[in-house]
Formats: sequence, C-alpha cells, structure tokens
Amino acid sequence: MNILVLHGPNLNMLGQREPGHYGVATLKSITARLEAMAAADDIRLQHFQSNHEGALIDRVQQAASEDVAGIIINPAAYTHTSIALRDALLAVAIPFVEVHLSNIHKREAFRHRSMLADQAMGVIAGFGEHSYYLAYQGLIANLRQDA
Repeated sequence: MNILVLHGPNLNMLGQREPGHYGVATLKSITARLEAMAAADDIRLQHFQSNHEGALIDRVQQAASEDVAGIIINPAAYTHTSIALRDALLAVAIPFVEVHLSNIHKREAFRHRSMLADQAMGVIAGFGEHSYYLAYQGLIANLRQDA
C-alpha cells in the first residue's frame, strides 16, 4: 500500500517554531517514526513538504497517477484558507486524514474553520507529533477494512 504524507507551510520549521503550540519534535524525527511504523506494516510512505500552495496542489494531483491509497495531510495555515487545496483533494478522490499538531479549536477564532475537514476521512488535532501517528493508524485501519 502506498500512502502520501503532505506537510504544509512552516512545518519545515518544527522543533524551532513556537514549541508551546507545536512541540519540539522536528519534521525529520516525525518522518523517521512514521517510516518505522510503515515498515512494520509493509506500507510505502512518500513525504512532501512545501511552503507553497501550488506545489502542494501539484503533489496531490500527481498522487492520482501513483496508485496512492490514502493521504495524511497537515495543511497548516492552508487549512483555513485554501479552497484550491480542497478542490485538488476532491478531484483526485483519494481518502485523506487531516492532521494538526495543536488543537486548532483552542486557538484563535480564525483557526477554528477548516476548508478540508468536512471531506476528510477523519481529523486528528491537539496531540503534538502523536497526531501524525494516530492519523497513520486510523488511515491504515480504515483502508484495510474497506479493501
């Protein structure tokens, strides 16, 4: 099974950026842990991070031709603004889980609205780096159940 893990803007700064909200884990350490989990499950992960909305959209569209079974996406700030990213996910019709390190509902009001959540298989938020691991487990369990 092939899974795409997408990381939106500023997530390349994890470990340095606002550790009170996002924790001290780096994107590299999160990726390594996900890779270990995937190896144990015989899952192939592809990772992509960009600070650019168009690059994320291009990567979602590319996934449609790569036999990607599911997507784990932390859209970061694009969660609240990107109808284009939403449209790309809907166009490819690949099941996805939305991930957030912080609990977006405990933060500023503008962060409470997600452009993706109503189309996601699930949303995991507020568990720091563990949000990614929970999203991975939920996505894999649901994809295997549906197979």
